[in-house]
Amino acid sequence: MARDVQITIDCADPAGLAVFWAEVLGYRTQDPPAGFESWEQALEAMGVPPERRNDASAVVDPGGSGPRIFFQRVPEHKQVKNRVHVDVRAAPGLTGDARMAALEAEAERLAAHGATRLHRYEPAPPLGAGHITMADPEGNEFCLD
Repeated sequence: MARDVQITIDCADPAGLAVFWAEVLGYRTQDPPAGFESWEQALEAMGVPPERRNDASAVVDPGGSGPRIFFQRVPEHKQVKNRVHVDVRAAPGLTGDARMAALEAEAERLAAHGATRLHRYEPAPPLGAGHITMADPEGNEFCLD
């Protein structure tokens, strides 16, 4: 039986990283619980002190098919390369120069939202289609594929 999954990202600024990844993936910030117009209202009602209100955040696929992505505050900063990373399919169906041009355009768009470009890998047929490695605003690597 297939299971639902959630991807969890450790970070220093859950709300900020949630906004970034919502932009990358076309997701939206998860709505507050029923009966509340905002997360601030909900957290206040739950008795969460102001200094803890950015301990977690989440984004969801508006279409309901993609996994929920949960961001949790941790005290330590990222120190080494990710062993697991997200591949953002930014050029589906494209090959060669058209593919790389689409990846470059997406890399530029995401850089304007705080991403850092790390490396471009050129196409290497027959198996290597080419991709661009990026980092989110906290240094977590992901690929534009």
